[in-house]
Amino acid sequence: MLELKQEQELQQKLSPQQIQYIKLLQLNTLDLDQRIKEELEENPLLEEGLDEEEQREEEELDATAEEMENELDTEEEEEFDVEDLLNNTDDMYGYNSPGYDADEEDRDRPMPADQTLAEQLQDQISFLNLDETDEIIADQIIGSIDEDGYLRRELESIIDDILFNQGVEVTEAEVEEVLTQVQSLDPAGIAARDLQECLLLQLYRMSEDVDGRQTAIEMLEDHYEAFTMKHFDKLKKRLDVNDKELKAAFDLIRQRLDPKPGEGEFSEETNYITPDFTVRYVDGEFVITLNGRNAPDLHISRHYRKMLEKLKAQKKSDEDGDIDEETRQFLKSKFDSARWFINSINQRRHTMSLVMDAIVQLQKDFFRYGEGHLKPMILKDIAEIIDMDISTVSRVVNGKYVQTEWGVYELKYFFSEGLETVDGEEVSNKEVKAELQRIVDDEDKTDPMSDQELADALEEQGFKIARRTVSKYRKHLGIPVARLRKEIVIEEGEDEAGRDA
Repeated sequence: MLELKQEQELQQKLSPQQIQYIKLLQLNTLDLDQRIKEELEENPLLEEGLDEEEQREEEELDATAEEMENELDTEEEEEFDVEDLLNNTDDMYGYNSPGYDADEEDRDRPMPADQTLAEQLQDQISFLNLDETDEIIADQIIGSIDEDGYLRRELESIIDDILFNQGVEVTEAEVEEVLTQVQSLDPAGIAARDLQECLLLQLYRMSEDVDGRQTAIEMLEDHYEAFTMKHFDKLKKRLDVNDKELKAAFDLIRQRLDPKPGEGEFSEETNYITPDFTVRYVDGEFVITLNGRNAPDLHISRHYRKMLEKLKAQKKSDEDGDIDEETRQFLKSKFDSARWFINSINQRRHTMSLVMDAIVQLQKDFFRYGEGHLKPMILKDIAEIIDMDISTVSRVVNGKYVQTEWGVYELKYFFSEGLETVDGEEVSNKEVKAELQRIVDDEDKTDPMSDQELADALEEQGFKIARRTVSKYRKHLGIPVARLRKEIVIEEGEDEAGRDA
């Protein structure tokens, strides 16, 4: 027999306004600006800038100020001195005149149209006098080049694409021939299939009298593996060169060749960092400023507000107005949406300010003195100070940046685990990484330190950490193993003509 039972349970659900607030909280300044524009387009009741009454007040104040300024000018006209004008350059051309905003002018200035590297290559192709088939091949090759400037697709795949897209059958030899011509274009090294070919393409274009060129070409062509492993003794013996000649070849490759000739120029997206906060230390106090674009002047349209008041009055008096029920519901929903959006923006601004204040409070030494004074800090520390959930703090710091006297930093930069020094003091692991980088920079390049030796050197500085931790930090910093950090150092007075046996 079926038994019916009634149960009561509690469920926590977010309101639409809370969901909207959470979504706005994780946006950075540029994304928020775009989101506000979208909301202004969708909601006719939402307006940006001062409303009509505030605008009138501003205009009245401006008019009064202008009147007073004219009166002062009239009073001082008789005392006008030409020398004063010649010596006063502050207000010339309006650079410091009232109401002038250099940032506003920069925003209105059109951005120059940048040509992508793919477009530059296409322009150069037109000077090669290719026939129709070769132009199709060249277009396919250029379209297959990645953002670093490499052609990493197999030639067979390019041949298949040309046949499928253009209906033209070509051979691998034809593609190779056109590829050679594409590789002759600027920048040098473009369309290489691997790093070895990329470096050689750049060396081939150099003048023959460039110091180290011939040795570098021979080393890359015939002893590439020994080159990548930095087996200096083997290279000197096989190439029959001395230390100075081998060093000249290595320096030429390292200093004058570009391993990524594309340099990301094939990517159409350009990411700009706009700081969400500015922190300055002035007269013994920290001044924290939130980017003004995080606090736009949003209000509900006065015109639509009057319409809603009229509807409310009609409803109370039971009068039939000239607005139907559908319009009434539309205005009501848009009004609520606009009000929620404005409240969410204000709440977002308040939360971001709380988080930034707490970060500065815990990292005051960094904001005052810069690198080397970062303290261990986790999300929980900030959450406890502002009495909010850790997830809220995480949303605020993700993708947000602060402008300091020492540069622009992502807020996530200030969060790190702590390590205890020999003296029992707790320091940020970022400080340990900075010290590790300094030790590697200062090491003997002819005999680089192993991970254990690096751990011993850190312990001498007061940081007692295990070798495997040093290895992990070294990888995070992009520092290669000791063998690959080895360099050739030529002592002054060394016999240049001397050869190793």
